[in-house]
Amino acid sequence: MNTPVHASWLNQVEIYFSIVQRKVLTPNDFANLTEVELRLRLYEELSSSQPKPFDWKFTKTDLFDLLQRLAAKEAVASEQSGNRGNAL
Repeated sequence: MNTPVHASWLNQVEIYFSIVQRKVLTPNDFANLTEVELRLRLYEELSSSQPKPFDWKFTKTDLFDLLQRLAAKEAVASEQSGNRGNAL
């Protein structure tokens, strides 16, 4: 699966679950699943009551520059593989 390097929604999901793991589920000292559910719900309420917008640092210009570099690398790799075929 190819996802964008800097703007993948999947990356954001992974970050969210990492935060939940560190802030909510560690240490793993729950007596039962009801306690896990309660702690998760409390964290959800707290984070929803104090939302913080995500400040994207990766601009359209950054994306354009990245795509240009990738295209250049791809062109070089394609040219090199084409030259190897001619040498045979």
